Amino acid sequence: MSTSKNVSRRKFIQNAAVAGAAFTILPRFVLGGKGYIPPSDTVYIAGIGVGGKGTSDLTGVAKNPAARVVFLCDVDDRMAVDSKKNFPEAKYYKDFREMLDKEAKGIDAVTISTPDHTHAVAAMAAMNRGKHVYVQKPLTWSIFEARMLAETAKKNKVVTQMGNQFASADHVRLAKEMVDAGLIGDVKNVLAWTNRPVWPQGVPTPTGKHEIPKELDWDLWLGPAKPIDYNPAYLPFNWRGWWNFGTGALGDMGCHVMDAAFRILPIDFPSEVECSTTTEWQGFFDQAHYDESCPASSIIHLKFLRKDGKGNINLTWMDGGLLPKRPDELLPNEQMGDWDGGYIFEGTKGKLMGNYNTSPVLLPTSRMKDIKLPKQTQTRVPGGPDGHYTQWVDACKAGYGKMQLSSPFDYAGPFTEAVIMGNLALRSYAMRGPNGEGFPGRKKLLWDAKNMKITNFDEANQFVKREYREGWSL
Repeated sequence: MSTSKNVSRRKFIQNAAVAGAAFTILPRFVLGGKGYIPPSDTVYIAGIGVGGKGTSDLTGVAKNPAARVVFLCDVDDRMAVDSKKNFPEAKYYKDFREMLDKEAKGIDAVTISTPDHTHAVAAMAAMNRGKHVYVQKPLTWSIFEARMLAETAKKNKVVTQMGNQFASADHVRLAKEMVDAGLIGDVKNVLAWTNRPVWPQGVPTPTGKHEIPKELDWDLWLGPAKPIDYNPAYLPFNWRGWWNFGTGALGDMGCHVMDAAFRILPIDFPSEVECSTTTEWQGFFDQAHYDESCPASSIIHLKFLRKDGKGNINLTWMDGGLLPKRPDELLPNEQMGDWDGGYIFEGTKGKLMGNYNTSPVLLPTSRMKDIKLPKQTQTRVPGGPDGHYTQWVDACKAGYGKMQLSSPFDYAGPFTEAVIMGNLALRSYAMRGPNGEGFPGRKKLLWDAKNMKITNFDEANQFVKREYREGWSL
């Protein structure tokens, strides 16, 4: 504190005393100035993966006056440039394990915005030190990881939030109120789709020797994944299309588009899954097998037993530009969904169409003129998607179990398991046996959720979890 500020403060106190004010304890807001948040009410935050989406995640978190970003961590100095400018006083690390070991006492909560393959190991390391965590979607790379994170969050009593920020939007709450009010009857089927990928998928593995940029620690970037040579084809964005690191179009957008189904309907774990994918060709009747790359497009069918015991709900997912048949109730010139995807609930009394970032509408859309929207029953999140961050910081400050969040791990864990189940089916689809025979999607995979096991095709169970490199296990 500067000398001039000390003099000014002493003068203020002296003047107040002369005026007859009896000061026994000076209030914190006077000591700290306007907007001052005392240390006891401050959430000290460390960011892991602070470039790209990590930049906006930290910016969103920092909008809450109670948040203070004190540590930054990224394996690539090039990606960290903006966050370093935004938080110049934050100490910088490259290895989150070192940061958590050295600085644990100065950290209350951690944001994790790394590529998918590192989400779980970073989140588990933080939670096992008692830190609250905010983890980008999809919550994890594998089904097993999602189960472990949900169980650990409950056991360690830490505040958690998955970064599907549109789960805090008004749209999904309005959609739930419309379905709960019976406007479309009992939902039997859900259709969901996206235009992703908008990065390369269904392509050959990149080759060639490339010099690793001096700003990048490639070994740290690989983390728990199978070690391979550095290639600029993977960074900074296109890792999403490679099974070693990403979860493809489904992982990227499923936790946005499919959130309405899981938030509104009584479902959690699927009972069965089947799929089909784009076939790539090298020549006439010469099929290519790009087993390391996610498919260019896919269709996935999931069946859920309703938790209320009232039958089944079928969910169909499409990506890569594939679309379901247009509903007959939709006029020829009316747009189906949004530019990047959408969902349709099919009920016994009608249909509901929407997307994660657009308001839901009944079909035919003319029904919206005739019906009265149901009474609001779902609490809105102030700020909508931006409030997703503020909500988490407030919950960290309040403590475990004191506030309702939009995507805590007890919700996001089962949700992510169901989403990633589609990838298990896709990877099984591409398998080849010793004589060249495969599993070309002509079987239905049956899932035992309690034991996390496919019961009728054991080969598929290798995709429930990954083998971790030494030093990177959960």
